[in-house]
Amino acid sequence: MAGAIEIFLPFTLMCTAIWACEDGQVDHLTARQSLDEQLQANSYPANPWVFPYYYNIQPRLPFAGYADAARIPFYRKSPGYFAKIDVNDGYRQEDRLGFGNLGANLFSSLFTLPTRPFRPFANLVGRMDACTCTSSSGDAGICTSALACSLLSRKPSGSCNLGRVCCVDVLATCGGTVTLNNTYWQSPSTPVSAPSTCALTVRLDSTLAEQALPICQIRLDFVSFTTAQPTAGTCTDTFQVSGATTVAPTICGNNDGQHMYLDVPSSASTPTDVRLTFNFAAGMTTRSWKIKIALLPCGTTYLAPTDCLQYFSAASGRVKSFNWQDVAGTATRQLNNQDYNICFRTELVSSQRATQMCLSICAVSNGGDAFSITTPTSTDAAAATAAVVTATTNLAKAQTTLTNAQATLATAQTTLADAQTALTNAQNNIAPTQAALTAAQDALATAQDAVPVAETALTDAQGALTTAETDLATAQGTLTDARTALNKAYIDLAAAMAAIPPDYAAIDVARAALTTAQTAIIDALAVVDGAQTVANTAQTNVNNAQTTLTNKQTAVTDAQTAVDTAQLAAVNAQTAVTDAQTAVDTAQTNVNNAPAAVTDAQTAVTTAQAALTAAQTAAANAVASAAALSGVGTSAIVNGVNTATCLYDFLLISSAQDSTNVEADRYCGNALNPATTPIATSVPVCTPIKPFRMTFQTDNTEEAVAAGANILPAPADTANTGFCLDYQEK
Repeated sequence: MAGAIEIFLPFTLMCTAIWACEDGQVDHLTARQSLDEQLQANSYPANPWVFPYYYNIQPRLPFAGYADAARIPFYRKSPGYFAKIDVNDGYRQEDRLGFGNLGANLFSSLFTLPTRPFRPFANLVGRMDACTCTSSSGDAGICTSALACSLLSRKPSGSCNLGRVCCVDVLATCGGTVTLNNTYWQSPSTPVSAPSTCALTVRLDSTLAEQALPICQIRLDFVSFTTAQPTAGTCTDTFQVSGATTVAPTICGNNDGQHMYLDVPSSASTPTDVRLTFNFAAGMTTRSWKIKIALLPCGTTYLAPTDCLQYFSAASGRVKSFNWQDVAGTATRQLNNQDYNICFRTELVSSQRATQMCLSICAVSNGGDAFSITTPTSTDAAAATAAVVTATTNLAKAQTTLTNAQATLATAQTTLADAQTALTNAQNNIAPTQAALTAAQDALATAQDAVPVAETALTDAQGALTTAETDLATAQGTLTDARTALNKAYIDLAAAMAAIPPDYAAIDVARAALTTAQTAIIDALAVVDGAQTVANTAQTNVNNAQTTLTNKQTAVTDAQTAVDTAQLAAVNAQTAVTDAQTAVDTAQTNVNNAPAAVTDAQTAVTTAQAALTAAQTAAANAVASAAALSGVGTSAIVNGVNTATCLYDFLLISSAQDSTNVEADRYCGNALNPATTPIATSVPVCTPIKPFRMTFQTDNTEEAVAAGANILPAPADTANTGFCLDYQEK
């Protein structure tokens, strides 16, 4: 218990001192939060005029477009029903915390059995900066004890009343996590190398002791912000936000004094990590930043309306597009892919709610351009540019015609030369083909004469073969008879010798007959052999004669084929000569005609070139005059070309009017002027549409339009800077 008392006593001293804030240190928006709470508890104060804001105490629903009704308490009044006395407070950051019932919670924590872990600092860190201060370095801080500042890992810088310190939280590293309200994130002391990434996570979770109140919004204040300039409107160094429901555009360049509001789901229901990321491209560009990160509790009256990336809460002030600076130069500072809303709280002016918001270009002293959003075209510029397009097209057609005519002449000359060569070759081929035909015909006649001779030889050979075969048959018959006589002699001899007694006379006769028969056989065999030889020779002669006849007949067939081929070649050669002569005649005609077409085409090119030069001069003059004109999104057809302006890059101010009640919604060009005919002079414009808001939008093709070279005729979209406008609620 003694230890608990030792802890309790210093915090009791803090509680007794926290409301003794120095004069001028209480932020007006913090006061407005306190006022909300008092009105809820007490209905309304006895004398509302003593409060820093006039406040309509009648319950009303919030105006559409200002905030999400689901996160606004029922007692919150519409944003237009209060006004700050200090009209120059439009750039001051809201400080939103106070100690409240810290002592009661500490006492309860110390002397009551806890139902959850002991958290004596929950309310301390959640409501500790009602008393704001400015540190010795110029940063915003909170007045608290040195011990509390140390417990929260913040840095004391400067002093407050009653012995307290001005407590500041500054983070100068990459990859850290922020959970404390009003934290500064600044570039590391060591220069950032490139290419590289430097990121910071903002963690929103109502279970954290330092976030006792649910958070619904983050405000980023770019105290300083310098990265590389864009290339053709596209950031090479990028600053990006992820994790928030608000879609924040990618930005770069110089953004000192700018801010962003980021919507997030209530941290009481959905813990969220919002990531802030710098991506640095290669290069030696200086990169430095200092960003104040404020965590805005749900239900407070100083939340920005939903979907408002920027929110201004003063009756007058200045609003600029990201990367706008008052510097002279021709570099394009307008960023690609910008699409966000800029909202303005409706203020009390002369004790009445403002009925209109007026905008005018801000004064520049360093040569900057206060309004330059992708210069539009004008009617004259459109006509002149369309004439350039037409003249360019005509010149291209004339040049194509000349090129084709020259090609036709060259082709005709080549064709004539080829045809003449072909004719000579065809003529030279006539004699050889005729000679070949004659030779073939002579060979055919010779072959045909040889066939009858071969046929006669075959007939003679066949006759000799028949005679030889007859003689052979006769000899074979004689041989057969001799063999028969020999067999009979053998039989008779055997019979005579077999008689008993033997018949010697018959034996002698038989032996004589046997000898005679044997001699006859020998002679017959010799005759047969001779006849066989003669027959074989005759057969060979027949075969040879048949082969010779076949060869002669084949030679006739081959000779006939050669004659047919030679005749066809001769006909083809003659046809080739005729065709080659026709080709020569045609090519000669084409060669004779082509120079005239070339001459006509050259004349047309000269004429078209002169027309293009004149059109370009006229277009340059028209574009030069259009470069300083306004544009309001009107459209017209000039020479068949749509000359609509403010199509892709524009500032949307609903129903904005000039002093003569000329009205327009979209504005672009180099002058803020709603005149339908482009004007080179900027004028103030006022809108009665509530809630007061503007929308800035650009496409992703800055510097993509070259003067007179695109389908939509327009001056080149270079050297655009965005806008710088002073606003005044009336």
